[in-house]
Amino acid sequence: MKARWLAGLLAVPILLAQGQQPPADSSQLPRFRGQVTEVIVPVTVTDEKGRFVSNLEASDFRIFDEGKEQKIVFFSRERNQPVVVGFLLDLSNASTRHWDKFQEAAQDLVFNLLPGDRRFSGYLIGYSTEAELLVNTTHDPEKIMERIRKLKPGGGAALFDAVYLAMTERTLIQGEPIEPRRVLIIIGDGHDTASRKSLREVLELAQRNLVTIYGMSTKAFGFDAEGDENLRRLCEDTGGRVVYPLDENLYSDVSGYLSNPSDEGNYAYRVGTGQYASALAQGIYKSVAALAGEVTTQYILRYRVEVEGETNRPRDLRVVVNLPNAVVRTRRYYYPEIR
Repeated sequence: MKARWLAGLLAVPILLAQGQQPPADSSQLPRFRGQVTEVIVPVTVTDEKGRFVSNLEASDFRIFDEGKEQKIVFFSRERNQPVVVGFLLDLSNASTRHWDKFQEAAQDLVFNLLPGDRRFSGYLIGYSTEAELLVNTTHDPEKIMERIRKLKPGGGAALFDAVYLAMTERTLIQGEPIEPRRVLIIIGDGHDTASRKSLREVLELAQRNLVTIYGMSTKAFGFDAEGDENLRRLCEDTGGRVVYPLDENLYSDVSGYLSNPSDEGNYAYRVGTGQYASALAQGIYKSVAALAGEVTTQYILRYRVEVEGETNRPRDLRVVVNLPNAVVRTRRYYYPEIR
């Protein structure tokens, strides 16, 4: 049965935690004003070298809501917390150059994030000129991997529609969005040529539904990607990040780096050579490991704040960690009320 993701940061997470389903029609939901809101905050912490920091205590964190410090009422740092992951694959013409490699990367991510344990679920959405739910929510990774093997790119790119589809047209898992958490992984370059929805619309919907978005960019170093800013906004505003398997780090230790421009792009390794294929495979392998680690190594914090007056606007959210040179990733704002 298909259901809409109507969970936000106020009443719906509490309903889900109690095993109840939210109303299918958002107009049935009460509008709260001057009420205490429980805010759920997934946080990722890395050191200056990008290594995950997984041994912090609640006392190491400070949370600020609209600039005012809040009291943390719940803290968890359990590894491998249950998640439901949406895998969104760019099937547009822009993905043809390295399609086979990113096809393998998608399968590797599914294999890493869906170990066959029923605590972990996933689904698959492909997007070209239109977005389509290819595999509905399942605990079985093979169903998703088998479908990925059969895909071929071609057409436009309806990225924003794909993100919207992920939050409206798939089967929910009991307990979302508290346990399991909701995650999207976009494998694409962020460009959009065919969506009916806008970036602003889907970003707000993602924030209201407690979704953290990550991206594996298919943009190759030496090439421009006009959608890169879209991908960054989707990820960074929701507490995720973008990894770049084909960025300049692949070539920075190569003699002649940047000295031999070519029509294929500004590569030190020539496209089609064994060296290039090896560097590409290594870059994708590292990116898969980084994303899988990010999804499974998060702290979960909660706090309660009284929201008065206009509750349908985004509220600023900031998390500070008591660790020198730490990099903290979390959502930048949240919505305390469902529309």
